[in-house]
Amino acid sequence: MATKQSKSRTILFTIVFGAISLTCYYLVFTNEKLVTEIYTHGGIYTLFPVGTAFLFSFIHGTVASNLLSMLGLEPKKK
Repeated sequence: MATKQSKSRTILFTIVFGAISLTCYYLVFTNEKLVTEIYTHGGIYTLFPVGTAFLFSFIHGTVASNLLSMLGLEPKKK
């Protein structure tokens, strides 16, 4: 059973990373032309789409994991 402190920390992380996620999506979609222009240069700029994919994946995974914990869905412990 989770303690009150760990539950409040989970809620805080969910809210913070959810806000970061929404902000990232907002920035990408409102600056679509700039993102497309920079990401299609090639060369070293190839790292930008890869880095963005990792960033979005990390943020999404954190939000999803904390949300499932808030709902009480935890992995089985052997």
